[in-house]
Amino acid sequence: MTDIRVRFAPSPTGTLHIGGARTALFNWLFAKSIGGVFVLRLEDTDLLRSTEDSAQGILEGLKWLGLEWDEGPGKGGNYGPYQQSKRLHIYNEYLEKLLAENKAYYCFCSPDELKIERDNAMQAKRDYKYSGKCKCLSDSKKAELLSAGKPAVIRIKAPDEGKLIVQDLIRGNVEFSNSLLDDFIIAKSDGWPTYNFAVAVDDYCMKISHVIRAEEHLSNTPKQMIVYNALGFPLPLFAHVSMILAPDRSKLSKRHGATSVQEFRDLGYLPEALLNYLALLGWSSGEDIDFWAIDDMIKQFKLAGVSRSPAIYDIGKLTWMNGHYLAEENTEKVMVLLENEAKIRGWLNDNNREYFVKVIRLVQNRCKTLLEFFNMADYFFEEVSSYDEKGAKKYFNHENSLKILNDLNEIIKDTGEFKADSIENDFRHRAETLNMKAGDLIHPTRLSLSGRTSTPGLFELMEVMGKEMCIKRINNAIDYVHKLNLSN
Repeated sequence: MTDIRVRFAPSPTGTLHIGGARTALFNWLFAKSIGGVFVLRLEDTDLLRSTEDSAQGILEGLKWLGLEWDEGPGKGGNYGPYQQSKRLHIYNEYLEKLLAENKAYYCFCSPDELKIERDNAMQAKRDYKYSGKCKCLSDSKKAELLSAGKPAVIRIKAPDEGKLIVQDLIRGNVEFSNSLLDDFIIAKSDGWPTYNFAVAVDDYCMKISHVIRAEEHLSNTPKQMIVYNALGFPLPLFAHVSMILAPDRSKLSKRHGATSVQEFRDLGYLPEALLNYLALLGWSSGEDIDFWAIDDMIKQFKLAGVSRSPAIYDIGKLTWMNGHYLAEENTEKVMVLLENEAKIRGWLNDNNREYFVKVIRLVQNRCKTLLEFFNMADYFFEEVSSYDEKGAKKYFNHENSLKILNDLNEIIKDTGEFKADSIENDFRHRAETLNMKAGDLIHPTRLSLSGRTSTPGLFELMEVMGKEMCIKRINNAIDYVHKLNLSN
């Protein structure tokens, strides 16, 4: 059996899009599920748009997701270089082979000449195909033009009859008529290969057995098959994964929110959640399961489970899944993820790590993302500078407000062991003594300590804050109510 080798081959012209990340994931899962090799190749022959920053961003994004490659940049391998811009000598070898075998030819047509051909086709209401006139040039004429430095591209001789059938492992057989193809360019006038030529050469040279890629590349496959056939290469197996569409079934774009791996990382999503979500965008094991451990995913993954239909992007489901992973995550690991930002904000130092961990433990099951922690936990580390407007009107703006706040001060001062159970018992006992509902004490306490009407459990919150901070916050609330009374 042929060794299983798959590849992810992004162009470093931007960030790692979630569509690309899903393609990488499907390749990685397929390789891992059957003991294959996952190759990373950077397709950077677009010299104007490719950047080193983009290349590094893609590598970092894959590493953050845990999709480590077996061969590729930084890893090496037997079939490198794994960067197209460093493989020009390999492409030239195969270009020379095609020229020598009369399977390709130099084309000297200028942009103006080609424009005339296109305009004529448009006027005749027919699809444009290159006329192939340079195919008929004599060897002496070609030599003369090349010696004179006439700019030339190289075109491959494409068949103009019959059909090409792509045997797709996801979509079944897909037919393309050769009559729709022309002698397409395989090398530009600057000497660099075109995409379809370089990809076919690379996949052969790197012994890629399965080409698993996005549906948008299906239309490129006939041209690549022509290159394979002209060079006498065996074809790999193809599998084209359906697109990811926006909720309105339009093409996914920035207007639909975050669309790159780096954005999700910076917004506080966990890599495990994003991987889990991406796997379910177009793949199913046949079981009704939302949450997958990566090892189970590897065991269950099969190309037969990849859908032909477009997957619909749902940021709400991803956020819900991320909240689940965050709630289940080890608190110490969450602290590591939050550490840098917490230090920048002045929330974390060498003296309060234990306190910081307690706050995380209290809040993390309420957060959907890591960033939400900083919105939900600010009052543990910063003074309360304002109170919820509706809450203040309800709990701080009636004739008994000051009395209740003073009673709260007494309860807190008198509580012996400042633990959640003891605090709760004292609150409920005092409420009975005052012939009040427990909520009449709980709600103004919550507002005083946090400035909010919604927090984690109040008594657990108070235990974490400690007696001294609670008393200080109640006194601040008393001052606030005093000022309200004076202004009224």
